[in-house]
Amino acid sequence: MSNKIPVGILGATGAVGQNYINLLRDHPWFEVAYVAASPRSAGKKYGEVVANKWLLGANVPGGIADLVIEDANFPDKAKGKCRFVFSALELDSKDEIKALENAYAALGIPVVSNASAHRWTENVPMLIPEINASHLDVIAAQKKAHGWDSGFVVVKPNCSIQSYMIPVYALMKAGYEVKRMFVSTMQAVSGAGYPGVPSLDMIDNVVPFIGGEEEKTEKEPSKIFGTVESGKIVNFDGLKVAAHCNRVPVIDGHTACVSLEFGAKKPSLEEIERIWTSFRGLPQELGLPFAPEVPIIVRHETNRPQPRRDRNEGKGMAVSVGRLRECPLFDVRFVGLSHNTVRGAAGGGILNAELLKAKGFFG
Repeated sequence: MSNKIPVGILGATGAVGQNYINLLRDHPWFEVAYVAASPRSAGKKYGEVVANKWLLGANVPGGIADLVIEDANFPDKAKGKCRFVFSALELDSKDEIKALENAYAALGIPVVSNASAHRWTENVPMLIPEINASHLDVIAAQKKAHGWDSGFVVVKPNCSIQSYMIPVYALMKAGYEVKRMFVSTMQAVSGAGYPGVPSLDMIDNVVPFIGGEEEKTEKEPSKIFGTVESGKIVNFDGLKVAAHCNRVPVIDGHTACVSLEFGAKKPSLEEIERIWTSFRGLPQELGLPFAPEVPIIVRHETNRPQPRRDRNEGKGMAVSVGRLRECPLFDVRFVGLSHNTVRGAAGGGILNAELLKAKGFFG
């Protein structure tokens, strides 16, 4: 009998759900015991449903292929089969996703979500564990507000902002005020899910628009950098962000060109690099399994980081930065890169769950 925590995956047949299943193979703490998806997949074996759309090269992990898929719209099906669920739900509206995730939480099943529906719910933490682990303090108020006993909802932020948020936070933590940020992202096609962007739109092309992406990029840092006050997260208003978001013909790896303007106190380039290379967050201190040993990797080559060469650093969980230099408009500029389907999606969700376990939220 395994002593690992049994977990469920909602939206298990989609691109993010598949990544959860792939990344959780041989996880030291968690094992997939329950899979749920749309009604058209319910009642079928997982391996049969994903046979022609498994995206990850290797075979479906042993034991998962024979799991029978349940209908994700019926949370009671998960009761007693898993301790918590990872949510990769894709429904017609955010309101539907929010209501369904709440229904799981109401049954005492915590929800660790990749969906965006709850990102702006004021008592739901939107976590990057190296930055705002303290936001877990709001969970008690969330549970009280709903009358939930052991259930709750935690979300992760948009995938693309994770290519630079930890480096920016490291500078803020070191005492430097970041007043304004201009960012231009070059985002991989895997960020659009499967089947994603039509090939004739992406081959030999760049698409300078991703629906809703610039709004997320400009707003989400304010909540992540916010503080917990009186049972809700109060957004940080000291940083202004302007963003351009582009889809580029890269499979995995979101790249961001970032310019920063500091307050009166401005760090030298040497100081910035020292801060980045020495930075460690709570996941590193706790030794969480999915935490990269070195969360920020500094490249000195003139043409790095690059998606093909650097996206898998720290098993896809590290942020690579390079081309650090002065900026003629702001103060400094750099290039950041992270793996959008690992750190930016399922891997980030797993790290959130590891933090919750380490902090005793799963009982």
